[in-house]
Amino acid sequence: MRRLLPVPADPSALADREWSLDELADAYAYPAEGVWLRANMVSSADGAASFAGRSQALSSEADMRLFGVLRGLADVVVVGAETVRLEGYRPARARAAFAARRAAAGQGPAPPVAVLSASLDLDFSLPLFSAPAVPTLLLTGAQAPAERLAAARAAGVEVVVAGRGRGADPAAAVVALAERGHRRLLTEGGPTALEGFARAGVLDELCLTLAPLAALGDAPRIMHGAAPRAQPLGLGLESVMEEAGFLFTRYRRF
Repeated sequence: MRRLLPVPADPSALADREWSLDELADAYAYPAEGVWLRANMVSSADGAASFAGRSQALSSEADMRLFGVLRGLADVVVVGAETVRLEGYRPARARAAFAARRAAAGQGPAPPVAVLSASLDLDFSLPLFSAPAVPTLLLTGAQAPAERLAAARAAGVEVVVAGRGRGADPAAAVVALAERGHRRLLTEGGPTALEGFARAGVLDELCLTLAPLAALGDAPRIMHGAAPRAQPLGLGLESVMEEAGFLFTRYRRF
């Protein structure tokens, strides 16, 4: 992996080399203060967020290494229900490489997963809900289906009501997680969830892996909603790294 931007003062630093997990963790450290919502997504060169319904086909070994680092830094991993179903989500696992760093930051061994869902059409017997070392959270709205709410609670799932509608309000979800001590937030999508955070103005950072692949087909973009904003969302480019043709970009919201 080599860093392309910011351009290092020493040209030899541009050389391709193996970055340690600690170096990557330092490079992607969260701000010291405040609540910060970071997104981590992958896209094909032609703009697809998935191939055949899943993102795995667009990933690489380096992308998965960075995926693990970003999870290792987060207080909580936020994901939409459809992505949970399509990607077969499981609980985040504790990793020895991040144990000391997480302990120093006052974090538990692994971040909980927080699932955004309006319908609550989820199988609560799956390992994500039934057997996590760190309890999974379910983010929804006050008007979510009562019978599904009851089913979630009967299964021992912690339900967090964030908003007055059927599903969780994105801004209210960020506030609700922060109130539980989760200020270093990581969302892994999917496209509808990420679009909601961006539209609500609470997305602070986008880590986007651009794969040297053309997916073709009609897969959604990394942010996908029913209607465009009045103006495109402004992003500032913070850094770019490269390995085997994959570009690892990092943007911050203006």
